[in-house]
Amino acid sequence: MEARDEFITALRGEAIGNVNSQSTVDEQFQNQVMRPILKIQNDLFLDVFRNYVAKYKNDFYSYSAERKLQYIENSIQKDIKFRNSLKGMVIALFTISEYDQYIKNSSQLNKRMMNMLIERLKSQVQLFELQPD
Repeated sequence: MEARDEFITALRGEAIGNVNSQSTVDEQFQNQVMRPILKIQNDLFLDVFRNYVAKYKNDFYSYSAERKLQYIENSIQKDIKFRNSLKGMVIALFTISEYDQYIKNSSQLNKRMMNMLIERLKSQVQLFELQPD
């Protein structure tokens, strides 16, 4: 297990965002663990979302920009199976000790994780302008 944990932490690299002595435990976890994972998994999240749209709401591509943003948010907040799938893509890149830390406050950390993912997808909505071939 140590080799896996070392590989994962090396893959992720440095924290993204400020981490200092005033940071809460959740903020530290967010910036040291979740943000780097979201960055690494970005292309996968984009493709997974495209697949979700193709499967459930193919007319997404004809929506206005504002409606697309709302759809992104609603799909992640309201579709529990989809949200759990996305969470799994993040949790899979936790080390064992990070997972142990995560389960102590999973509810709050899940909220942070999904909010960051929603904002990440919304900030890249222009990549969902054209329907893929």
